[in-house]
Amino acid sequence: MSETLEAMARALFKSWFVDFDPVRAKAEGRDPGLPEPLADLFPARLVDSELGEIPEGWGIGSILDQARLLSGGTPKTDVPAYWDGAIPWASAKDVSQCSEAFLVGTERTITTRGLEESATQIIPALSTVVVARGATTGRMALLGRDMAMNQTCYALTTTTETPFALNCRLRHEMDALVHAAHGSVFDTITTKTFSTANVVLVPPPLLRAFEGQTAPILQRVLRSTVESRALAALRDALLPRLISGQLRVTDAERIAGRAT
Repeated sequence: MSETLEAMARALFKSWFVDFDPVRAKAEGRDPGLPEPLADLFPARLVDSELGEIPEGWGIGSILDQARLLSGGTPKTDVPAYWDGAIPWASAKDVSQCSEAFLVGTERTITTRGLEESATQIIPALSTVVVARGATTGRMALLGRDMAMNQTCYALTTTTETPFALNCRLRHEMDALVHAAHGSVFDTITTKTFSTANVVLVPPPLLRAFEGQTAPILQRVLRSTVESRALAALRDALLPRLISGQLRVTDAERIAGRAT
């Protein structure tokens, strides 16, 4: 179900902002199939640009024209007081192994002291975290909650209050970004990768319209991801007790019922 919902959001992004279907429909005198207030946000003409045809009035620029780039860091690993706290700390491994759209938990956690005494920082929920180096360069995930991260990743936060549109844009552009960012051993993404690559800049009112259509869908995906993780943790906690006979099946069912 979650994969289907994610695919719906990405398909809408592609239709509106890559294939420009509503613009093409209006240019050809066809009904774009959208409510009139929404259809009015799309121009009725395509014009030539360095990226090919784009809707009239739309711009070309850097992803960072509509996003802010954040970096991470690692607390000293030989200071126990920095580790095993309440703050999730995302690594390239966490992002690469994330099979869902949202990353809601991490292998390691840090303390407030570890946060304050290192180069890492809190990345806000709904930011997109991208692996910047190594064999899985370009893998990404939306953060399902506030968390810190290490220096093998970058995070991008929207400056137009449209985090899901930003994520869809990054997913669409990432192969080209990675291809343009060859390192000596592995592909490596740098700040220059994001600042120099040109993309189509969609006007903020249309980005917000897209967000209004897709936010309920992707928030549902996030809730499902959080619930699945909670149930998996409960299973891992209860199963050894069931096997050892310390817990009866009826007791486990009652505990599981309270959790859901």
